[in-house]
Amino acid sequence: MKKISVLGAGTWGIALAQALAGDGHTVTVWSAIPAELEQLRRTREHKNLPGVVLSDAIHYEADMKKVCRGQDLLLFAVPSVYLRSTVEKAKPYIKDGQLIADAAKGIEGQTLMTMTEVIRDVLADSAPHSAVVALSGPTHAEEVAAGLPTAIVSACQDLEAAREVQDIFMSPQFRVYVNPDVRGVELCGALKNIIALASGIAQGLGFGDNTRAAIITRGVAEMCRLGIAMGCQAETFSGLAGMGDLVVTCTSVHSRNNTAGNLIGQGVPVDEAIKRVGMVVEGVNALQAALDLARRYGVELPIINAVDAVLYRGVKPVDAVNALMGRAKRTE
Repeated sequence: MKKISVLGAGTWGIALAQALAGDGHTVTVWSAIPAELEQLRRTREHKNLPGVVLSDAIHYEADMKKVCRGQDLLLFAVPSVYLRSTVEKAKPYIKDGQLIADAAKGIEGQTLMTMTEVIRDVLADSAPHSAVVALSGPTHAEEVAAGLPTAIVSACQDLEAAREVQDIFMSPQFRVYVNPDVRGVELCGALKNIIALASGIAQGLGFGDNTRAAIITRGVAEMCRLGIAMGCQAETFSGLAGMGDLVVTCTSVHSRNNTAGNLIGQGVPVDEAIKRVGMVVEGVNALQAALDLARRYGVELPIINAVDAVLYRGVKPVDAVNALMGRAKRTE
C-alpha cells in the first residue's frame, strides 16, 4: 500500500481520496481552507457529495510541508485556475524524483499550457526529474465517491511512471489504461467541457437527442482536428479521455458544464448560470485558451466558436445554432 496526498478538497479530490482509502492506501487530503478540512474531519461528509460517508481512514492536513514530505504520490486535484499557485506553495517541499499525478482538466489561459505542463514548469528548477502523470476519462466525482465502476486513463510519456500510477489506482472500482499521448489526453479533458456547454445550450433551447448526438460527434471532430495539429495521436480522441469523457459530460445530470449550458440556453445570464451550478464550470475557464490555440495552429473550431459567441459576444443561442446549421456544405 502507498502513502498518497491529495491536494484539493473539492468533489473530485475527495472522491479520489475516498476510492484510494477504500483500497487500503494511506491518504491525506490538503486544502487551502482550514475550515473546509475541519468540517470534513468532523462530519465525514462533503456538501456536494450527498449520501457519501467518507472513510475514517482519510486524514486531513492544512500544513503543506507535512502533506508533501515522505509521500509515494502527490495527486493535484484543484481547479485548473488554481493549479499553478498550489504547485508554487508545494514546491519547497517536493523532492526531485517525486511521482506526481494531476486530476484537473484545463488549459492555462496565459501560457496555453496543459495541467501537467504547468506542474513541470513550476518544478523545472527544483524537481526536474519528477514524473508528472495526467489522470483523465469519464469520471464524475459523484459516481467515483459512491464506488461505482469507472475506467480512467493514466497518461505520461514516461510509461514507467504511467504504469506506476496505473498500479496504484487499479482496483475492482477503477480499470486504468495507460496512454503515452499525455498532451492529447489533457487536450480532450479541457475541450470536452466546452462541447458540453454547447450540448447543454441545445438542451436548454428544447432541442432533442439528434442535436445532442450531432454536437457530440462533431465535437470529437473539432477536438481531434486541433489535437492532430498539435502533434497528438488521433486514436486518443476516440478513447476514454476523448469520446468517453465527452459523452458523459454532455449527457449526465452530474455534469456542471452541461447544466450551466442548459441554463444559458434557457436565457439565464452566464454569471448567474455559474452561480446556480455552485461549483467550478471548467468549460468557461478553458474557452479563451481553446480559441487562442485554434488561432495559433490555424484550426477551425465551429462549435467552440459558437459557444464563445453566445457567452461573450451577445449572440442569441438560437442564432448560434442556426449559424452552425447554415455553414457551407462539406464532406464528413
